[in-house]
Amino acid sequence: MTEIQTPRLLLRRWHEDDLVPMAEINADPEVMQWIGDGSVRDLEQTAEDIERWEEEWDEEGFGLFAVELLASGELAGFVGLSVPAFLPEVLPAVEIGWRLGRQFWGQGYASEAAHASLEFALQDRGLDRVISITRTGHEASENVMRKLGMELERQTTHPVYGLPLSIYAIDLTQYEA
Repeated sequence: MTEIQTPRLLLRRWHEDDLVPMAEINADPEVMQWIGDGSVRDLEQTAEDIERWEEEWDEEGFGLFAVELLASGELAGFVGLSVPAFLPEVLPAVEIGWRLGRQFWGQGYASEAAHASLEFALQDRGLDRVISITRTGHEASENVMRKLGMELERQTTHPVYGLPLSIYAIDLTQYEA
């Protein structure tokens, strides 16, 4: 079982009791405003998401970690790696992404967890390049990307929703520099 511990967080595979807190995060319109078309997700959709994330772990050897606060055991959301199949123009690629509950914003958790996931991707899983995709103008996510050492590679449009996207990237040589 793959786990990563940072000073304040435990990044781990998903447990059955993560469903309700993750569904609460996915049901928050402020959390979801920058994701896809901005629609919230219900309990059933969240269960399908978690099942798909776990399948990606089994198939790819990486995936989205559940992010747990060490101090309280609370589920803060997710961070980790996925194949961005929704955007064929960037494939083959592995994306690092995150989604945290609003009460966990502004405390450095996304950066802390994303840094650990990036290290996992490049050093443990042997990837030589990682991208991150966000809706253009989502400053909080773009700030995390820049803190990871990622640079804006290009801009494009979401193939389904027609929304502008920014694609950041980092390769192993940039990471090691």
